[in-house]
This record gives sequence, C-alpha cells and structure tokens, in this order.
Amino acid sequence: MNMKCDILISGGGIAGLAAAAAFGNAGFDVICVDPAAPVTDGAAQGADMRSTAMLQPARRVLESAGIWNHLQDHAAPLQIMRVVDAGGPDMVPRTTREFDAADISEQPFGWNFPNWLLRRALLDRFSELPNVDFRPGVSTTSLFTRTTGAKVGLSDGNRVEARLVVAADGRDSPMRNAAGIPVTRHSYGQKAIVFSATHPIPHENVSTEIHRTGGPFTLVPLPDRDGTPCSAVVWMDDGAASLKRMSLDADAFSSAASQRSCHLFGPLTIVSPRAVWPVISQHAARMSAERLALIAEAAHVVPPIGAQGLNMSLKDVETLLDLARADSENLGSQAMLDAYHKTRHADVLLRVRGIDMLNRASQAKAPLARDVRAAGLNTLYAAAPVRKMLMQMGLGMRRG
Repeated sequence: MNMKCDILISGGGIAGLAAAAAFGNAGFDVICVDPAAPVTDGAAQGADMRSTAMLQPARRVLESAGIWNHLQDHAAPLQIMRVVDAGGPDMVPRTTREFDAADISEQPFGWNFPNWLLRRALLDRFSELPNVDFRPGVSTTSLFTRTTGAKVGLSDGNRVEARLVVAADGRDSPMRNAAGIPVTRHSYGQKAIVFSATHPIPHENVSTEIHRTGGPFTLVPLPDRDGTPCSAVVWMDDGAASLKRMSLDADAFSSAASQRSCHLFGPLTIVSPRAVWPVISQHAARMSAERLALIAEAAHVVPPIGAQGLNMSLKDVETLLDLARADSENLGSQAMLDAYHKTRHADVLLRVRGIDMLNRASQAKAPLARDVRAAGLNTLYAAAPVRKMLMQMGLGMRRG
C-alpha cells in the first residue's frame, strides 16, 4: 500500500518520538516508524534505565510537543552542577567546584527524567494527535529522493511518499547510509554502566560529576523513591573493568559504586536493573541530503558528559521545526535543508570536539596529567566571566 504524509520519521527513540509529537502539534501529517515497540514501564524487561537531564532549551521542545505539562510533576530540578576531581590513589576529592544556575537564570539548569517515562509521555501524547501515525515493529528499508519529494520503503511492504524524511534511526542510521553520508567515528575503549541508586544524604538538586582515571562517575537527581533520596548514575570506565563490574551481585556492585562516588551521598543502594553501553564519539559529514534531515544519533554521538547528548538532539528538532513553520509550503526543499545544515553543523562539531577533550582529560592516568586536569578545573571556575560563558554554552544559550 502507498501512503502519503508531510514527514516520515525513521526511528522511535526519544528524539524521534519528540520530533513526531512536535511536528504533529504544529499541524503536519507525520508517520513515525521504529523496529521495536517502546518500553514504557521502568520495571519491564528491556526498559531504558538511563535518564535524561533536559536542559532549559530542551524544555521548549517538550512544550512544542505538548507534553511538558504531563512531565513536570515527575521532574527533579538541577539547580547546581558540581564537578569533582578525585584523581590520585586515595580516591579522595581534591578539587570541588559548583556552578549555580542562579548565576545566569531564574530557572534551574534543567530537569531530570527517566527515559522510559519520557517515552510513555510521548506515546500518550500521540493519542491526542490524529495526524501522527506511529508504527512500532516497522523499519525503513529503502530511500529514493528527487527534488519534489521522497519515497521510503517499509519492512511491512508499504511505501510512503513524504515531503521530508527525518532520520532519527541511531548511530548506524539506515536512512543516512542510504543517502551516502559518511561519518567520522572514534572509540574510547570505555563503557558506561547506567542504573538508579538511593542514598541517605539528599542530593538537594545538585548534579555531581566525579572525575577520575577511566572516566567520570555522574549522579543526577531523581525524585525520591519511597521517601528516600534517589539519583540516576552513569559510571564510565575502561570497557573490561565495566564488564567485570556488571558480573557483580547487587551488594558487591553497590559497595563498589559507593567507593567510586567518594561516599559523597553515603552508601549507594542499587534500585534498578543495570545496563551497559559503549562510549564513542561520532558525527556525520553533513546534517542533510536531498529531502533528508539527520537528527540525534544519526547525526552525532557523544560520550555521556555534561548532559549534552539528547539535548543536542532536541536542538536539532527545534531548529528543523522552526524552519518548517517559517515556510511550510517549501517543507523539505533544498533551501530549507541547507539552512538546517548551516545552522546546526558548526555547533554540533564544537560540542563533539569539546566533549571529546573532556573525556580524554578524564581518562588521564599519569599523575602530571591528573594534576593538570585538577588545575584546569580551578582555573575555569576562578574566572567569573569564563565560568558564566561555560554555563551558557552548556545550555546552548546565545551570548550577547
């Protein structure tokens, strides 16, 4: 069967679902497909146990998608970003610096949500948008474009004619590959373990990133769990060490995590399944091709540092949506897609390279390199204008 729509979105991760809701809320006819059905229960098999810190600009996208009101009661605000250097054999914090959102804004830096909850809210929103057709269990298989539109083959045998195709289909994006867009990729030899943990000392809306050889250990506030303070944790380290920790039982793993956290919040108790992810850096040579826009991991992948990954993805969605609204008659035109590439690509490269530098610094093993890392943190914090600029850049805010 042949179908028609304004926008075909390949990929139903959080970025793809958010794009579908945002474009649907703006009045466009949208079809979104994904090979797997989203898991929307944190206790279910296959649930995405990662969390996402939605920074201030990302909130605008969630508001455009019409789901912020569904989410705000589940939010844990991030008022302070704490960076700790704990290099050295004794695993004791040597340098601690805090960046307070009040220095640049009346709002928190962002709000943290479990990924499975974001998926549930987005799917609930689709029930209110008759112009959004979400098809789980279906993947894109082919792409044919011309200046007037695109034709996309689906795994269920259907074909879709669309004015614009949005590739939100991951780091191995079939649509990006079909368009022949190359990528530059780097592997760090690290893996990230993600889980949730309770702790006796309240986080007080402080997101804490503890740097030590191997990679950072990050605790991001979540709402209390059964009356006990709770945080989402991302533990980056050498791949072999991470896999070894995945084999530990819950008590042994909690003990190891508590030690790695420098006991800043007291003993950690793991309260969720653990998942492990490879840590890579990747970016596409272009953000667009004929009738095709790349967003999210189809366009860029970064290590989980500084809450940049999904926030970059939602900035892609916001930029594309603004361009579509500005000239809906020419949705998917070459002029629109060239403008999208020009607007996003330079910022993506800046952030990919910046996070790459931070991750390489966090992997430093030599004592001198560790000392340089700690001194660099002190230097950046000591200069108030630099500190403010870094906070604004981290949020994706324009500087006047």
